[in-house]
Amino acid sequence: MTAAAPTGGWRTFLHVLVNTAVAGLTTNFLWFAVVFWVYLETRSILATGILSGVYMILVALSSMWFGSLVDRYRKRSVMLVSAWLSLIAFAVGCAVFFTVPADALLALNRPWFWLFTLVLLAGCVVEMLRALALSTTVTLLVPVEQHANANGLVGTVQGLTFIVTSVFSGLSIGFFGMGATMLIALALTAIPILHLHLLRIPEQRIVADPERSAVDFRGGWAAMLAVPGLLALVIFSTFNNLGGGVYMALLDPYGLTMFPVEIWGVAFGLAGTGFIVGGALVAKWGLGRNPVRTMLILVAALGLLGSSITLREWPWLFIGGIWVFMLLMPAIEAAEQTVIQRVVPFEKQGRVFGLAMTFEASAAPITAFLIAPIAEFWVVPYMETAQGRERWGWLLGEGESRGIALIFLVAGVTLALLAVAAMFTGAYRRLSRSFAEAMPVADSGRES
Repeated sequence: MTAAAPTGGWRTFLHVLVNTAVAGLTTNFLWFAVVFWVYLETRSILATGILSGVYMILVALSSMWFGSLVDRYRKRSVMLVSAWLSLIAFAVGCAVFFTVPADALLALNRPWFWLFTLVLLAGCVVEMLRALALSTTVTLLVPVEQHANANGLVGTVQGLTFIVTSVFSGLSIGFFGMGATMLIALALTAIPILHLHLLRIPEQRIVADPERSAVDFRGGWAAMLAVPGLLALVIFSTFNNLGGGVYMALLDPYGLTMFPVEIWGVAFGLAGTGFIVGGALVAKWGLGRNPVRTMLILVAALGLLGSSITLREWPWLFIGGIWVFMLLMPAIEAAEQTVIQRVVPFEKQGRVFGLAMTFEASAAPITAFLIAPIAEFWVVPYMETAQGRERWGWLLGEGESRGIALIFLVAGVTLALLAVAAMFTGAYRRLSRSFAEAMPVADSGRES
């Protein structure tokens, strides 16, 4: 029988959720601002593509270690370490920004640019440690029958922070510049630290396992293989992220070509309200009897949508399409989390979440690194020629960013076909059966 949720579990979870949301808001605010600033100053798709790819590589390299830390230590301690590391990284970034001349800082062939961006990247990536810990606190604090609803609430809050960061990053860069933006981020990073020091998360003391390594890849792998079909879900999400790398590398260049930076930040923020609506729908209604099927259907819809929102260079089509795109994302993300929380023992969930993030995050940089130079040096120039416009004009229309539109079209159709094919595999049927037959995971980490 599943242990009852601790008294005040939902209330504590909401405190953890809001604290993590403020941290995510700050890191996203700064990272959006860095990408906007770099593109506006350099006009280089390659530079923004490299930054996005390096970000995901760092996430992939650190996720398994992060997951092991989440299982090894108390969740509050892990969150505090993450918060302090982000604060230190942003302070170092501020020091570099205000001491190095702008010309040297923006020279891609000089070390200062890479030192500055990599330090800020590290401060943003370490915040993922808190996101992993948050996923396990759903199991720790929320009754099992309400896990999907809690995950939907996480999506809603993430959507709200996404809107705030995208809007205010664009406005901050447009009106105040990068220096003031960095100081704002530094101040906001300190706020959740104080709250965390005052917050108590009910959790038993974790007994150290002498056989568990600091980066317990083997333990996470064994826990994943123990559930029939779970590895296939992670592999599918990895391929899904291959398509995500295309949007990661090219979405901002496309939007900043269409809008001034202040307007693009606001427009992207308005589109991000879809994330709030989607998360609220999941929080209210859950994911149905089979979250795996729900996820695959929505990914197929996502691919078709992504292939069509740039068929014409119409602002309303692009922003409306991103809104629907964001509407679907919370359910897709919550589905994988709900399955893992249901079928994996609590004491192993950090490693499984970390291993899944390692696989999935490693996929996006592949396409980001590949697609950025392909777009900048081949596809975009080709679509600016008379031959390219004549061949694809009937489908993509006229406009300044038809090369990026062509890449979005191919990536979206590929993603949709992949999702449909996954629904006919034996792994899909096995995982659906595992989820349906799994007893609710015992809440072994909760205090009695």
